Amino acid sequence: MLGGDPPHFLSTFALLRKVGARRLDEQDRIKNVSSVGRKCLAQSEGTGEIMINARLVDLLASRKMRNDLMLVALALLIFISTGLTATGKPAGISFNTGGPWPFHERDKLTGARMFAEGIVSTNGNEFGGVFTPDGKEFYFTRSVPQSYFYMICVSRLKDGKWSEPEAAPFSGRYRDFDAVISPDGSKLYFVSDRPVDGKAKADYDIWLVERIQSGWSEPKNLGSPINTDGSEWFASVSRFGTLYFAADRSGGFRSTHIFRSRLINGKYSEPEKLSGGINSENIETEPYIAPDESFLLFSSYGREGGSGDWDIYISYNHNGEWTDVQNLGPKINTSTRDYSPRLTPDGKYLFFTSERNFYGRRLEKHLRYQELRNDLRSTLNGNGNIYQIELDLLGTKP
Repeated sequence: MLGGDPPHFLSTFALLRKVGARRLDEQDRIKNVSSVGRKCLAQSEGTGEIMINARLVDLLASRKMRNDLMLVALALLIFISTGLTATGKPAGISFNTGGPWPFHERDKLTGARMFAEGIVSTNGNEFGGVFTPDGKEFYFTRSVPQSYFYMICVSRLKDGKWSEPEAAPFSGRYRDFDAVISPDGSKLYFVSDRPVDGKAKADYDIWLVERIQSGWSEPKNLGSPINTDGSEWFASVSRFGTLYFAADRSGGFRSTHIFRSRLINGKYSEPEKLSGGINSENIETEPYIAPDESFLLFSSYGREGGSGDWDIYISYNHNGEWTDVQNLGPKINTSTRDYSPRLTPDGKYLFFTSERNFYGRRLEKHLRYQELRNDLRSTLNGNGNIYQIELDLLGTKP
């Protein structure tokens, strides 16, 4: 299961609280907080990293910190070595444990549930939804039939409800899709066929916009060695800056596989094709990496034992080696296309796209024309919709 806290989890944080509380009373705490301590606390908010206790920040800023610093370092080392987050998700300090989150359901989900039906998920074709770290903006792609045009859209949480979507400020002219946001929210990666240096493109490249005060920067092409004369698809990034993406390096979409490029001294290294059972003779694409790189979600077509179309799979990172892939099972994968995985900022939910539809439940009888027309106008008309499901329902094991 994707969950479960180790027995010593709470004792580790108890030690942190004990050390912080022992040193400073409230008056000294306010007086001794350094500018470095304040900055550390501010940067910890909403970044997807571990949320640092205010007393711990103050402790580190104290003039009398040597002995306690050693205890704190030991406690953090024990915590990191557990391989689990505060939310019980796989490995490391991965997820934002803040909240409350607008995507949390009041009742525990027993299966996949459509997200924001009638607003985000409609009778049009939507796919690839991702939240900003605060959970208040939701970016996704909407396309016209036959994928002649893609637009990245955004819906914002207003007065507890999701707003009518609008075009993202950097999208609406070219075929833009597959938006993924970095764990700290500072970057948004997407795929586009827009021109490069004024020259038209016959393939897709990975692009980047960065968060600025007014919204998002102008798009930047990632360039070589990430982008080539072939197509690159769906990029996600870990909190270490490592980029995971799909590309047809061998020629043609049918040879699309998953690659990784490490960020070294501010530059991406030559991409390496992932080893293990992730890449096969089939199509692999849409790699979504966990913030700490402990596991990888991706889509694949035509794998033996699949559900009949595109399915979503998971592989775990064990000491740098990728485990055999696991199909996420019938709660996710159906006989229709299921693809485009993302995780919520707190790691509680998997968001994905599915083309599950009305005819799967009605094949036992003849449809009247009026029924068909009504169904084609409904949300479940066979176009893509965005769903969410709790990770701990999936039953996969690292």
